[in-house]
Amino acid sequence: HRQPPVHRRLLYPAERLGLGHPELYLKQALGAVDQLAGLEAGVETVVVETARLPLLRVLGPELAEHFAALHRGHGVQFRFGEVVDEITTEGGYATGVRLGDGSVLPADAVLVAIGVDPNTQLAQDADLAVADGVLVDASLRTADPDIFALGDVARAFHPRYGKPIRVEHWANALNQPQVAAAAMLGEDAQYDRLPYFFTDQYELGMEYLGYVEPGGYDRVVVRGDQASGQFVAFWLDGGRVLAGMNVNVWDVGDQIRALIESGQAVDTDRLADPGTPLESLVPGS
Repeated sequence: HRQPPVHRRLLYPAERLGLGHPELYLKQALGAVDQLAGLEAGVETVVVETARLPLLRVLGPELAEHFAALHRGHGVQFRFGEVVDEITTEGGYATGVRLGDGSVLPADAVLVAIGVDPNTQLAQDADLAVADGVLVDASLRTADPDIFALGDVARAFHPRYGKPIRVEHWANALNQPQVAAAAMLGEDAQYDRLPYFFTDQYELGMEYLGYVEPGGYDRVVVRGDQASGQFVAFWLDGGRVLAGMNVNVWDVGDQIRALIESGQAVDTDRLADPGTPLESLVPGS
């Protein structure tokens, strides 16, 4: 599995302290990925999470439990529904984590992974519309036609989903400038790429395409056997596929994209059948 440089930086303070087996606590690590570094080094690992499951907002309870079980099986301990009030320190190094109930978890290293809040102060000062981000249309234009916003701070109207969404991912920062520049030049350009992310955790590799908010779907269809660790999950609303996630099943991204972009209802029984080619479910195929 890939081990990004953050893993080396993560363990560095503990190494400087001369600790052979530092305990590692992560606060609200939504992807629950970085603790792999600690586990591989023989470190006791605890994840503190405000939600009741990891990745709950993205996957919902139907699939989030799969990832919780995966990490428990590798020795990760979870503290769900907890709030961190303070990281205790001594001599410039972390010594523990104080929770909202006053209890303290001793730790030799702490990784904080809590996401970001969009800084909309400049937009507010300019009297632009904001709502968990700077509101923009599909061309990334704000309420002022001469001002554009993009990247993590922008909540952009998405033509496929019919509403503004804000996505914290490098792909937006990479691809949205082309659309904004074209719109500035008078072209009818819209940003309609589907949100995407992937993660590798232990023996599990996952790709997720699409967008769905909590309560924004009415059914999850699983294609394959979750217990086998090889399956594809789909989030649907009214029979329409809003998002798809392939777990240890590869080369299905184009078919998942086509199902989402069709905007049409699919036969859910056939969707759940691994023997039915996904491409045959795309309307008009």
